[in-house]
Amino acid sequence: MGMRQRLGIAQAIMEKPDLLILDEPMNGLDNQGVEHIRSVLLSLKEQRVTIVLASHFKEDISYLCDEVYEMDAGILTRMG
Repeated sequence: MGMRQRLGIAQAIMEKPDLLILDEPMNGLDNQGVEHIRSVLLSLKEQRVTIVLASHFKEDISYLCDEVYEMDAGILTRMG
C-alpha cells in the first residue's frame, strides 16, 4: 500500500501542477515514508503550489497546512 501511495503522489507531481489535491496521502506509509512525503509537500509549498489536503491525522494537518477547514454533516467550517 505504501509504495502505491508514493507512486500516486509521484505521478501527481510529475507535471509540476499549480494545484495538487490529495486525499489521505499518508495512508499506508511507514514512518520514513510519512517523513519523506511531508518533506516533498513542504518543498512544493515553498514553490507556491496550492495543496488541498484531506486527512484525519491532526499532526499532518498542523504540520503542513496554512488554513484548516472541517467538514461536518456537509457544512464546511474554517478552524482556528
